[in-house]
Amino acid sequence: MTIKPAFEPNKVPVQSTDDHLPRVSAEQMSVAALMRRFADPPHWVPELSVEARFSDRAPTPAAVLVPLVMRDQITVLLTTRTAHLSSHSGQVAFPGGKADIGDENATATALREAQEEIGLEPAFVRVIGSFPVYATGSGFLVTPVFGLLQPGFSIAPNPNEVADVFEVPLEFLMNPANHRHHIYDWSGQTRHWISMSYQEGGQERFIWGATAGMLRNFYRFLLASDSAGTGGVAMINP
Repeated sequence: MTIKPAFEPNKVPVQSTDDHLPRVSAEQMSVAALMRRFADPPHWVPELSVEARFSDRAPTPAAVLVPLVMRDQITVLLTTRTAHLSSHSGQVAFPGGKADIGDENATATALREAQEEIGLEPAFVRVIGSFPVYATGSGFLVTPVFGLLQPGFSIAPNPNEVADVFEVPLEFLMNPANHRHHIYDWSGQTRHWISMSYQEGGQERFIWGATAGMLRNFYRFLLASDSAGTGGVAMINP
């Protein structure tokens, strides 16, 4: 049985923001710079990798696609999960899900799930790397797979899984002034998480939990020192 958090995360007060930290520059977020960074990653350690458990689910391998849409300003494609799902219902998420026995690797899982969830054809995705596993509180062991998404793709959300698909500028997500810290006591534990609240047409896109944690790791990855050269942990086809 999966236990859902019995609180509204967007109602939990913001403790602090990280406006004192440097933002990622526009040059570092260009397509060419992203490809170079993943091809020759620096030595770095993810800031967030294990959430406090709130489920008795057996550890379940999974993968998500982090789609970086190659527009004039790169955006990140995200989904809102439908409200009836058994895990992470109603939350903003990357397309993805559990690994199937037939999946060759995490990249195969991420691409298959993206096609099943939002109708994204793999031919439009150029996979450039992945991050180490992120363990969610609900028991999923998630590998984030990063892909450059060529404009011209079409989206056909599966209504059983996805309520909405939208894009957020990468510049917004990589600006730590938009990274907000929350603390909440629930189920006998003090839980800490980061959120990013993006306003679009009067609608709040509240990004938190594992999705925000992976984006925070992406921020750390892009700002990690280049001095160490190869040997980092961004991987192709894990």
